[in-house]
Amino acid sequence: MNISETIARPSLHVELLDRLRDLIIEGTLPPGTKVPERELCERYGVSRTPMREALKVLAVDGLVWLEPNRGAWVSKITIEDLEEVFPVMGALEALSGELACANITEEEIEVIRKTHLEMVKHYKARNLTSYFQSNQRIHEAILHAAGNSELTTMYLSLAARVRRARYLANMTEERWQKAVDEHEQILAALEKRDGTALGQILRQHLSSKFETVRLWLESKE
Repeated sequence: MNISETIARPSLHVELLDRLRDLIIEGTLPPGTKVPERELCERYGVSRTPMREALKVLAVDGLVWLEPNRGAWVSKITIEDLEEVFPVMGALEALSGELACANITEEEIEVIRKTHLEMVKHYKARNLTSYFQSNQRIHEAILHAAGNSELTTMYLSLAARVRRARYLANMTEERWQKAVDEHEQILAALEKRDGTALGQILRQHLSSKFETVRLWLESKE
């Protein structure tokens, strides 16, 4: 692996955790495979101790499982697991939308509006990776605007599993267009500060994501 990506020491734990999480979410480390700890330590210029600490956090997040004396393995994605995760995440998304409408500032709405335009640009360019990144920033901005630390903690504990499932699933043209349309509705409800409407849209938005993932998983069986 490339060893030119050495991580600066002040941000070691957070940066290492973020990079490992991205490798799993984006499928670079596929479900069911062993995490190559030694190679990753060389790649990022870290010792085994911070690597193992980061893997412990990812295990709590449900992205890996740890086996004594055998190392870490990337968790598999199952319909049964997602049937439990997605409804809970939908409820959290809905609540974040309701609270955001009550607390959001004009400046925060403007940031979301600009991010939405970036997301649409990536959609038109068929740049799925950049599209997902902008999409995620919108949801995180709504969560931040909600201003509830307990909600944020619960949300983030599930977010990585939802993102990974969504990222790995095939996005059809029809579903992608529908997702963009739903984001238009999200922005409109946010601008009106209609918490009830935004909560319903966000819950349905996540339900649609689950359907995409479910169909993809069933096609793999």
